[in-house]
Amino acid sequence: MNTDESTQNAPSTSKTANRRAPDVWPAFQAHDAPALIDFLVGTVGFLRTAVFEDAGRVAHAQLDWPEGGGVMFGSYDPAAAEWCTAPGTFSAYVVTAHVDDLYRRLTEAGVKVVRELQERPYGSREFSVADPEGNKWSFGTYAGEPRPDQP
Repeated sequence: MNTDESTQNAPSTSKTANRRAPDVWPAFQAHDAPALIDFLVGTVGFLRTAVFEDAGRVAHAQLDWPEGGGVMFGSYDPAAAEWCTAPGTFSAYVVTAHVDDLYRRLTEAGVKVVRELQERPYGSREFSVADPEGNKWSFGTYAGEPRPDQP
């Protein structure tokens, strides 16, 4: 965890084809956060970066995608319903250069595929699965368009 305030709020200095830095973190809640952590790390391939517990529940988990970006989530808290999505209603698109290998690994592991691996008209090769909570995860090669040059 980076505690240096001067770098926490610093703009991205990446110059690689105007690519955006992973500054937006999808966040959600799970009925069984420890089991979802196990699934996303052990089966899908996310990295377990941080997990903070409070009174026997996951107060905050950060899982990073090896190719960039990540997600944050915790145990379901009905009191947070005004600002957080209900378990099983989250969806995300995860960019990967290894879509075929990931598809093969997840299908061999018995993960529920909700959209088969296919070529999309916008140049991506992608598929979608459901996690044990019912959230939808799409994995594909489309990394987004470069940002337009800023004045």
